[in-house]
Amino acid sequence: MKDSRRGDMEGGRMDAEALFRRHAAWTARYVTQLGFRGQDVEDIVQETFLVAHRRGGFLEGPAKPTTWLAQIALRVGMAQRRSTRRAPVADEHIERAPSSTADPLSGAMSSQALANTQRALDTLPMDQRALFVLFEIEGESCEALAQAFGVPIGTVYSRLHRARAEFLQEYRRLTADQKTRSAS
Repeated sequence: MKDSRRGDMEGGRMDAEALFRRHAAWTARYVTQLGFRGQDVEDIVQETFLVAHRRGGFLEGPAKPTTWLAQIALRVGMAQRRSTRRAPVADEHIERAPSSTADPLSGAMSSQALANTQRALDTLPMDQRALFVLFEIEGESCEALAQAFGVPIGTVYSRLHRARAEFLQEYRRLTADQKTRSAS
């Protein structure tokens, strides 16, 4: 059966190939939002879909394919980070992201806001960052996140609350620092 929301589903299951076709770009974007860069993103995405293949693909249930893949990608990324013990590297591509505005000042401000957003995300602990990105940016429900990550819903709420507070504090600090520098 073909389901436009879930991809090519056969008997309630989407194989790794269909998952990859539908969600590889999303997975790469999610991994980037978690703070991984360059070759690490490619490696994590590849390993995520290898794990999905070994598990026999996505089985339809309470979690969406993207939430299921996010949980796998988070575990793969954390394992990679533990094994290499590398700190995240600043990504110049974010700061040079093209703007869709015609006004250069607005474009520069948008690029700076995007860079500040990523820098603030990078300060969050990985467990909080993963849930924050999925909830705030990707629009996942707390119930789906609790199911996908195998944690109580109260844990999801608690991590999201802390993540929001820490994110906002860091984003405001970055913005204030830039205003101070530009006023000097």
